[in-house]
Parts: sequence; C-alpha cells; structure tokens
Amino acid sequence: SFSIVSNFGKLNYYLGKRAADEGRESRYPTIDFCKDPEVICHSEEFKELKWIAGFFYWIESLQAYNERGWDYQTELHKFVDEGMGDHSFINAVSGIVNRGCHDPPCGTGAVDGTHERAGNFNKVLDILTG
Repeated sequence: SFSIVSNFGKLNYYLGKRAADEGRESRYPTIDFCKDPEVICHSEEFKELKWIAGFFYWIESLQAYNERGWDYQTELHKFVDEGMGDHSFINAVSGIVNRGCHDPPCGTGAVDGTHERAGNFNKVLDILTG
C-alpha cells in the first residue's frame, strides 16, 4: 500500500507526540501535529512553532521543488551567479510558498503580498551582503 505522509505527520514523527509515544526524544511530546495542526499558529506556550514549521517546510518542500522546468537549487545558483538583483527568483519562491507553483496564479489565485515579500527579501539580502 502507498501513503503520503504530510509535513504535519513528519513533524509529529520527529518532534511531536508520535516521537514521544514511540520512545524517541521529542521536543513537543504532548503536541499531536496531525490532530491539531492549528497549534502551529495558535500555541501560546510554543510560539517558536511557526518558525520551526516554516523551516521544516523550506527544507522538506521548497528546496526539493522541481516542477515544469523550474528547479529550486538550479534557480538559486543562477540567482546568486547573476548578482542577486532580479526579482524573478523571490517571486517564484513566493509563488511556491503561497500558491504551490513557481509561476502563479496556478489556478489558486495571485500571490498575497508579492511586493512586500520582495521588499522583505531585499532587506535581508542587504543585511547579509552589506
């Protein structure tokens, strides 16, 4: 049989209740990410969960993205090699994160906050390269 494990399932397996239940070390032994994925956004006790889930998504899904001729790793190298000045890279990444594709609207609508995302990305690049 074939099953797809969601990112919530993987968080649960490595960091949540399932890890604790199976005798592995768990950072969040009482949180079942599968039964209550909203805990990521609403936990008052573990406010870092938004960042942890975001980094996990970045590593698990975004860095592995390779759809219809757009490969994250290849495009990242191209962006850096070409001087990091073009907005097409951050616009594509924003599309993947916000809408599930590198060339929105992807049938799900326009990317929310495209201009703000590009601006924030450029602020971080300025700090890191300044």
